[in-house]
Amino acid sequence: MPDILLVILAVIFVLGIAINIHEFGHFAVAKLFGMRVEAYSFFGLGPRIWGFKVGNTDYRISAIPLGAYVKLYGDEATAALEGGQSDGEKVPDSELYELRPRWQKFLVMLGGPFMNIVLALAIPFAAAMIYGIPSMPAPIVGVVNTGGAAETAGIKVGDRIASFNGMENPTWEKIRDEAMISPDREVPLVVDRGGQKLPLTVKPAKQMVDGNNVGEIGLLPDVGVEPVEVGTIKPDAPAASSGLQPGDRVIAFNGQTVKNSQELSNQIKENKDAPAKITIERNGQRSDIQTAAKLDEDNVYRIGITFAAANITTRVPVGLGGAASYAVDSNLRILRLTGKVFGQLFAGERSVKDAGLAGPVGIVQIISKVVKELGFAGLFGILAVISLNLGIFNLLPIPLLDGGQIMVLGIEKVMSWFGRTLSMAIKEKIQLAGLAVILLLMVFTLFLDISRFF
Repeated sequence: MPDILLVILAVIFVLGIAINIHEFGHFAVAKLFGMRVEAYSFFGLGPRIWGFKVGNTDYRISAIPLGAYVKLYGDEATAALEGGQSDGEKVPDSELYELRPRWQKFLVMLGGPFMNIVLALAIPFAAAMIYGIPSMPAPIVGVVNTGGAAETAGIKVGDRIASFNGMENPTWEKIRDEAMISPDREVPLVVDRGGQKLPLTVKPAKQMVDGNNVGEIGLLPDVGVEPVEVGTIKPDAPAASSGLQPGDRVIAFNGQTVKNSQELSNQIKENKDAPAKITIERNGQRSDIQTAAKLDEDNVYRIGITFAAANITTRVPVGLGGAASYAVDSNLRILRLTGKVFGQLFAGERSVKDAGLAGPVGIVQIISKVVKELGFAGLFGILAVISLNLGIFNLLPIPLLDGGQIMVLGIEKVMSWFGRTLSMAIKEKIQLAGLAVILLLMVFTLFLDISRFF
């Protein structure tokens, strides 16, 4: 399949599901309360292009390819964005959104973000039930990159990281996350070396990955000895031209025995573009293959292989409780990292350009990279992340978003105590102001996306 078609299908798959599960949340809650749904546009805003009607609801494709929407009878605040006002049909008062109690309107607005969060939880939950959860190695250093931040800080192979940036007994995942969001910042840590606690300071080196500056400390955990098997090979990569094949078992690199896939990746990076000899075993026969790494898109030396999934991370089976805990922890990890990055941004410790904000171009780039490297199966992980971010973002008190409409409901409630209410004209102006804010955000993130190319 041509790459461009693959990317288009991947983008439609990820964004289509993330956006429509959100709109389905509004749709389902409205139907649950017996509200009449005038239209459900599962693609686009504005005037109807094509569709079909089932009962009282018109399921349609709309003209402006920006998201999707659910149009309820009696809710005309966003009529300009949703294909005009209702057709004038007499609808029973009991089915009108505008005449419902505010608590019902609140739940309708909450339905979209709620479904996004449910999807974000469901994906890692299902993965944990099917494949198990990653077995996290103890925080014992197995590899220290020559000349890297860890070596400069005095960290040695065999050290056990007892504390990292104030976190006691951190997991490798938390160590990696803290380093990633702290490029060029001094991070305190404590290592246990032979029973002696040594306080050290490491300064993660700034690296450009997918257009974003992230921190890299240059060390890997001791994951023990495990088979290293070639999974997939990128076309036109050094591995492909040198004769490596999927299923080859890597025995040694430049004459040095390979213990695991992480060690091999580190050896390739450190060898850079110098000629390398990889000893493999294929169909019971050993042979040497000559190759040389080259710089990848993210400025890391690679030969263009991925490892067989079973050998990258050991997974352990879990029950319902373990899978649920893993799903919650995975999402809390994303929220924690996002919160820390924005905290650094507002504290002036990180520039807006380095905050990792992704606009339309950035999201397409991420999806493109994932589908090319991991195939469609890899898209479920990015779908979970986008769905979670979409759910949380929509809860912000910005007019036009669900959080903004919940805010308007709150304002109306307060005004009702004084016998006053918001007119439809004011509501429309509030929504249009919200649209202006959203468009400005889109333009700003688009500018950041494009600026990363330069």
